[in-house]
Formats: sequence, structure tokens, C-alpha cells
Amino acid sequence: MVDDSSEKAHYDDAASTGSSSSTSRPSTRGSTERTPTPSDIEKSPDIIFPTPAIEPTTTRSSTRSQHPDFEVDWAENDPGNPINWSSRYKATATALVAWSTLVVVVYSTSYTSGLYGMMKDFQIDSEPVVTLGITTYLVGLAIGSMFLAPLSEMYGRKPIYVIAMSLFTLLIIPCGLATSLPEVIVVRFIGSLAGASMIANSPGTVSDISTEKNRALFFSIWSIGPLNGPTFGPIIGGFATQYLGWRFTNWIVMMMAGTSVLAMILLSETYPPVLLQRKAANLRKDTGDERYWCRYDNRKQSFLQVLGVNLKRPFVMLFTEPICIFWDLYVSVIYGILYLCYVAYPIVFTEIRGWSLSFTGLSFTGIGIGCFITILCEPLIRRMIESHRKDLSTGKVPPEAMVSVICIAAVLCPVGEIWFAWTCLPPVHWSLPIVAGIPFGAGNTAVFIYAVNYLAHSYGIYAASALAGNSLIRSLCGGGLPLAGAKMYSTLNAHWAGTLLGLLQVSLIPIPVIFYKYGHKIRMKSALIQEMQRERERLEQKRVSRMEKADRERKEVETAMIKVESNRF
Repeated sequence: MVDDSSEKAHYDDAASTGSSSSTSRPSTRGSTERTPTPSDIEKSPDIIFPTPAIEPTTTRSSTRSQHPDFEVDWAENDPGNPINWSSRYKATATALVAWSTLVVVVYSTSYTSGLYGMMKDFQIDSEPVVTLGITTYLVGLAIGSMFLAPLSEMYGRKPIYVIAMSLFTLLIIPCGLATSLPEVIVVRFIGSLAGASMIANSPGTVSDISTEKNRALFFSIWSIGPLNGPTFGPIIGGFATQYLGWRFTNWIVMMMAGTSVLAMILLSETYPPVLLQRKAANLRKDTGDERYWCRYDNRKQSFLQVLGVNLKRPFVMLFTEPICIFWDLYVSVIYGILYLCYVAYPIVFTEIRGWSLSFTGLSFTGIGIGCFITILCEPLIRRMIESHRKDLSTGKVPPEAMVSVICIAAVLCPVGEIWFAWTCLPPVHWSLPIVAGIPFGAGNTAVFIYAVNYLAHSYGIYAASALAGNSLIRSLCGGGLPLAGAKMYSTLNAHWAGTLLGLLQVSLIPIPVIFYKYGHKIRMKSALIQEMQRERERLEQKRVSRMEKADRERKEVETAMIKVESNRF
């Protein structure tokens, strides 16, 4: 089994933080006096008794030589813990990372509006060759995510955001000044490696600041960025290309990226392990006492070791975990067909209907409206999820409750696709294929949000690896399918090409339906999830044992103090 210490350490931290914690522990245990025993009190009635500290939760990275009284941890309602930040600041932080993620995704699809302009300027006849700019960009996002995620575990999320988004912004300049298509493709690929910082780490930022109760709401707010970015891209690119030329699309995105760099500078660090390390370091500096420590100080893993875990485990899970196999397949196909639309819409509205680039960009508004409808319905969706029977062992609804939403979305996606396929060509009025984007966009958004949540809830401490594998396969499929778009639509025509895609989505409907009905049994047969449950039980037993021990010590001390007081009289 791959070393899981980094993810388990983060899980231990999450289990012991926040105002909802079942134990209240002081933020530091800095007394230089040892805790007196009952015999000490009897010998010295005037001794000053400090309340005995509860034994801290430590991970395998902690050493035996570190004194538990000097462990630095979160106190209850500690303002330094991101979980306890004000709702206003949490909303601001979510908006900042959502905006920056939107900028990265906008750059992926704004490119499609300039395809014909680049073909003309660079004297290229093959549309699939120019479309490679989308494919390589999405591949870069997938590869970059695998490297930037472990870096954020070592140095925190903020420095990775600031450095990576600064590079992303600067690398837009060569694209705008490029003299050949290979320059554009190569520089966009390198830029996407940096932009992947938002794709890889912004969900972690949202998770850092949200509780289990409001996590779905915060993720819905954040998803406005990555899910609407593909829609806004062609709109921005369409108007810019028509009136200013395809190169100006780069300058608009660069200005947007500049604001995202400023947003990341203003964002506070949210990664709990890094914040605890800083807190311990500040206490050592302020007091001059080197005994202050936190559970993450002695993590011995180098970047290469952390990278090895992040690269190996997602692939192991992808090929050995049935949940990952089927959900990665389902989500990647849905995501790939979504990106294929950004090739299909220009074919239908620009080439066939004769629309201008700017109005072709506006044809994506139906998908954007559908996305917003799903996000605005989050309170109703949450109520539907919570109406499911609760799991007796946890007191909460099982993860399969979220799959009920995906079952509905799994129908909306092909309905929108087939609707579009048979209304997109004249003489059918242009409004009908645009309206078809509403159920299509709503379904795609629901699949993205709740499939990610299902994987995260199913795998707990291994969620990062499950989501990393899902992101990789999704991005590869999203980058690969658009390459076939032009050829497929010219060979089959728009009616049958769209129908084929819709039927492909219909053929995958059994995946969410089966997991909704039998997902619990499938999860219980997962070796990884069984290991996770054993780990959770071990932590709970350790916590209960720690509380019982502390309670016994308090009772012994109280009994001794009562005995001393009675001897005085």
C-alpha cells in the first residue's frame, strides 16, 4: 500500500478542529511545570495546580521526544482556524478563487473564436490542427494539477497561487504576439501547467474554510467559475475577434488574469497544516522556547516523495476501485461532450446559419443559464438529499443520496443534446437550439458538482487521490473529443452527430442508477474504503481513550485536593 501519511495527517487535523469539535483543547500547552500527581498534592498542600492537559492527537510524523504539553493546536473557536472565519470572509475567499478559476477556464474556450482567424493568418487549412490548441491546453491542466497539488501540501496554497498565476499571466503575452501556430500551442500548454494551480487547489481552499453542513453550498458558489468559464470564453472571444482580431482575446484574458493575481495576493492562507506550523514557529520566536511544536513539524517526506504518492495512488485507484473506474468514465464522457459543443456551436451557427462570431458566442447563453439554474436550486437540492433515510451507523444520509441528483442530471444531458441536434439547422428557428442548452447546461453542472461530492464523501481521507484521477481522465477526454468534432459533423451532419452523442450519454445512464440503488454494497466491498473505516474507528477509539484517561486524572486530582482540604481542618 502506498504511504498515506500526508492525507491521514490532514484528516486527523480536520477531525480535531472547528467549533463543532467534540473536545475543547487549548491552542498551546506551554507551562514549564509538570502536572502534579495526587501524591504531590498531599505532600505540598499549597502547590498551584494547573488543569491537566488532554493528551493530543498525534500522527505517525510526531516523535516520542516532543512533549505533549507544548503541542500547538487549534483551540475551540480559534480565529486562526479557517473553519472559524466569518461568513463574509469565507464568501469573499470563495469568490476570489472562483474568479481565478474562471479566468483559467475562460482561456481554454475563448481560443475557439479565433480558429478561423489563426487559420487565415498562419495559412493553415486543417481545422483539427488549429483545434490542438484546446487539446494541449486541457492536457496541460491535467498534468499541472498532478505537480502543483503536492507543492501546495508543502508550502501552502497561497504562495502556489500567487507564483503560478503570475506565470500564467505573463505567458499570455507570447501567445498574443505569436508568429506561428506551434508558438501558440506550445506557450498555451506551458501556461496551462501554471494555470492548473487553480484547478488542482481551489477545491481544497473551499474545503479548508467550509464545514460539512455548508460545504455543498460553498462548492456550488465556487463552481460558478469553472462551470461558466467555458460559456463566457466564446462570448468574450467572439466579440473580441470580430471587432479587434483574435490576438486581442489574449489581451482581454491577460487583464482578467492580472486581477486574479491581485486576488490571490489578497487571499489569506487556508491550508491548516501550514497555518499550524506557522503558529508553532511564531510561538518559538516570541517566547524563545524551542519546545513548541505541532504535529506537522516532523513530516519527513520530500517533494519527490509527496509527488510519488500523488502520481501513484490516483492511477492505482483508477484501475482497482470500481467506484473510480465507473465514475471517471461517466464524468469524462459528459465533460468531453461539453467541450465538443465549443467546436459544434461555431459549425452550426457560424458556418451553417451564417452568424457573426460575436453572435455565435452568445449562442452559448443557454448552457450558462442552465448552469446558474442548478446552482440557484442548491437549497432545494440539498433538501431533497437530506430527505433520504439516514445511515444508522453515522446518523447522516449516505453518499448515494447525492447520486439521486445525478440520476436526474443524467436524463437532462441527453435530452438537451438530442433537442439541439434536431433543432439546430434551418428552417427551425434559432432560439430552439439555444434553449436546448438550458437542460444540457443544468445537467452538466449537476453531474460535475454532485459526482465530485460523491467521490469525496465515499473516499474521505483518500478523496484527493480519487479527485486527482477523475480530473486527469476528465481533462484528457475534454481535450481529445473536440479533435473529432469537425470531422464528425461534416461526415454525419449536425442531426446525426448530435444524436450519436446524445445516445452515448443515454447508454451511460445505468451508471448513476446502479450506484444509487447498490452504491452502499459497492462501497462496502472496496478495500480502500474498508481501510479508511478502520482508520476512522482507530482514531475514534483513541479519542475516547484519551478523554477517559483525562477524566480519570481529573477525578484523582479532585479527590486528592478534597483530602488535603479535609486534613487542614
